Amino acid sequence: METFVAIPENCDFPIYNLPYGVFSTQGNPTCRIGVAIGEYVLDLGAVKEFYPTKYHDILCSPVLNPLMSLNCEAWDEIRKITQNLLLVGSKLHANVELQQLALVPLFDVKMHLPANIGDYTDFYSSIHHATNVGVMFRGKDNALMPNWKHLPVGYHGRASSVVISGTPIRRPLGQTLPVDGADPVFGPCRLFDFELEMAFFVGGPPTELGEGVTVDDAVKRVFGFVLMNDWSARDIQKWEYVPLGPFTAKNLGTTISPWVVPVAALEPFKVDNFPQEPEPFAYLNHKQKFNFDIKLEVDIKPANGVATTVCRSNYRNLYWTALQQIAHHTVTGCNIRPGDLMASGTISGDASDAFGSMLELSWKGTRAINLLGGETRKFLQDHDEVVIRGFCRENNLRIGFGSCSGVVLPAKLMQ
Repeated sequence: METFVAIPENCDFPIYNLPYGVFSTQGNPTCRIGVAIGEYVLDLGAVKEFYPTKYHDILCSPVLNPLMSLNCEAWDEIRKITQNLLLVGSKLHANVELQQLALVPLFDVKMHLPANIGDYTDFYSSIHHATNVGVMFRGKDNALMPNWKHLPVGYHGRASSVVISGTPIRRPLGQTLPVDGADPVFGPCRLFDFELEMAFFVGGPPTELGEGVTVDDAVKRVFGFVLMNDWSARDIQKWEYVPLGPFTAKNLGTTISPWVVPVAALEPFKVDNFPQEPEPFAYLNHKQKFNFDIKLEVDIKPANGVATTVCRSNYRNLYWTALQQIAHHTVTGCNIRPGDLMASGTISGDASDAFGSMLELSWKGTRAINLLGGETRKFLQDHDEVVIRGFCRENNLRIGFGSCSGVVLPAKLMQ
């Protein structure tokens, strides 16, 4: 396909991508739905006349939830119309005045959360990450808990503290236990961490309470993927997580990238699912491929402004697929709604430079990570910026997610 919009080399947003986002501009602060193409955003509301009337209100919505609530056939139809609009010789190509209205330069836009997130679930689906953490805290012989290879472990996170890329994250306060066996203390988190993750937005009509989604039907429920940084307070987490798991160590902020990449854009990059042994129960067993070769990178940029890539991992390292996550989440009859967010958990590879958290990279603080400019880190310091990038690439085709970034602000001490 040849688009009339200029696509720079190594651009994340060719015509084969077309991720969805919600944006505004200084001249028009109204939130509206757009599609990224090259260095522009196509304002879908401005070109709604080219879509069937039944989609007009949806394309003019300030959030993606109405679009997410459609079925996958409607998503395909809207995507095809959008691609055709951007081709050389299209009606939009012929209408320069409409182009000037509908194509907004990326540098002029402010991005917002793409959806109203009703519920957020974080899984723990990377076998390398789970093994590393298990070895640190329980030893090599008991690295994985007995349930880990039988079900996708997860917990319910805090939807209200999910924020868009670029939002600063404040170092949290909390209780910690600096010395085992001593009394806990209260103060700023000392072991602040990032977690390299990806997440998907649930799509399709809402389900009823008591209604599950089969692993085969789950593919119709994945609207698209984003990058995620699930910020973590490791010392707070260590003290509080027994017996009910993560709480305040995880509710302080979760950052996502603004562009939602549809599954259709990732189809050329499907790879075999991670081998699973033992074979899962029938409700989790699926033969269709739903794993992707998505290259992931994490930079740490201290206040001195010199960024260092500290991690290179890949989405294909996930043991449990998104389809299995949905099937397990709903097997109890838990209802899901369009705009719900489900995250992968930390995505670590099997090499030391592919570990997706400072906890692993510093191996629980026992070794320092060298940064450009002469600094070192074991955990994040105030004013550090963490930048996550993700993209697929084959030959000249690149499908990217943009970036997911946030700066650590100092703790706000209680008066």
